[in-house]
Formats: sequence, C-alpha cells, structure tokens
Amino acid sequence: MRVAYQGAPGSYSEMALHGHFGADADGLACETFADVLSAVESGRSDYGILPVENSIAGSVNWVYELLIEHDLRICAEVILRVHHALLACHGTALDDVRVVRSHPQALAQCRRYLERHHLIAEAAADTAGAAHDLSASREPGVAVIASRTAAALADLKILAPGIEDSPFNYTRFVALSLHDAPPTKHSKTSIVFTTPHRSGALHKCLGEFASRGLSLCKIESRPRASRPWQYIFYLDFEGHCQDPACEAALSGMLRQSSFVKMLGSYPVADCAIDDSAEEEKQ
Repeated sequence: MRVAYQGAPGSYSEMALHGHFGADADGLACETFADVLSAVESGRSDYGILPVENSIAGSVNWVYELLIEHDLRICAEVILRVHHALLACHGTALDDVRVVRSHPQALAQCRRYLERHHLIAEAAADTAGAAHDLSASREPGVAVIASRTAAALADLKILAPGIEDSPFNYTRFVALSLHDAPPTKHSKTSIVFTTPHRSGALHKCLGEFASRGLSLCKIESRPRASRPWQYIFYLDFEGHCQDPACEAALSGMLRQSSFVKMLGSYPVADCAIDDSAEEEKQ
C-alpha cells in the first residue's frame, strides 16, 4: 500500500499515515498538498493523507480549498497528538538562537513560546523539511520546530521538547482515495455548500439536519476565492450519506442551497494517535 503525504520523512503527516495504515505502508513524500492529491488521482498512490485542522491553530484553509477543486473522497480521519520540539545544530545553545523556522501551523501552535523567548518566526514548507535544510546549511542562530523523529533523521540537537502552547495539541488528518468508504456503526460525513443570498437561507439548510435529529460536528464559513464577500460553508455531521436520515437531509439541502459537494462519509476516529509513541517505534 502506498500513501502520499506532504513533507519530508519525519513529518507529522508521515507519523499519521503510519499510525493509521500501519508501519508497513509505503509513504510517498510530496512537496505540496496539491501534489498529494495529484498522486492519488494519477494512481501513483493508493491513498493520500492531509492535515485539515489543529486544536490550537484552527483549520488548514488551503487543504479545504483543494478538496473543493479535486474529486477525491475522504475515506478516514486520523487524530494525532502533536509534541513539538525546538531543534538546532549540535553546538548551538538556546541563547544563540534568533530565528525559528517551521510550517506556519507549527509556528502558530508554539506562538507563546516564541514570544516568551523573543524569537523571530519564519515560515517553511514543512516541519521535517525545515530540519533537513538546517542540517545541510548549518546556518548559525537558526532553529526549527519539528518532531523528535525529524531531529534524529536530520542529526539535530533537541534544545527544548514539548514547546507547544497547549498540552492538548491535536491535529486532525483526513485520508483520501478515489472510492467511498462503506457505512460503519459510527460514521461522519463532510460536505461543502453555498446558500442563496436571502434571509433565512442558512437556517433552512441547517434545519434539514435538525429536523431529522442529526448532530453537527463542525460548521465553518470561508470567503469564496473567486467571489469577494460571498461565503462557502464546510459542514461535518454524524452519520453516513447512505443512511436514510442523512440521505433525506442531503436531498433537502440540494433544494435549499445553491451548491453542495460531498467530500466523503467515513468512520469516526475512535481515539488519537500519540506522536511520541510513533517516534519510539521508529
């Protein structure tokens, strides 16, 4: 089984894929989120895995944009407990560090630590990639935020472990494929939709779920990229799209909304994977 992910070996996405698909899964490292989707669409990978939201920093908006543009289905969700570490080249002390590089999500999850130590944050493409780049450049005064696995792979020193702002730092990933996941006892469905610009339109759409006793797990609005000041809604609700109540709610939404796209129905993650445990396996 081959699973595409964004980043370099040692990234949190790689940990999530092995935590869900198993240690024997063959990871295909991709440079960008879009490359992950393309790998699945072209058949170079059986699945893809992407981060969609973090319990501290919120949604990964670019991934949601890509889910609209591509016709892949979410077939599973993976919750990863994330521990961030501050890494630097051997011989570097914490007092020597002036600049910290990492993925913007990782920087946001460690914002208070960076502010407390008066460190300048610089964005990088991914956490593990930043670690490998620093190992190659040996740039003085620079550190990165990444996992302990990335530190070992890039031969970097851990200056400070556990620097995330909250002990409850979880990232939700979704696994993507060309096929729908079958119904399970505990499923979740993700959709994206827009409403007509008239009073009560959103209320009527959400009422399709309330009237059938379906619980919403998430709703978020984002500006439409091509239409300023118009908004698109991302919605997760309990149940599988093939369940009679869910099917009826979606049919009702089609009548009330301007646009509906199914992102997938998939099993609810019953527990979180701890990245420290995944690091110990490696």
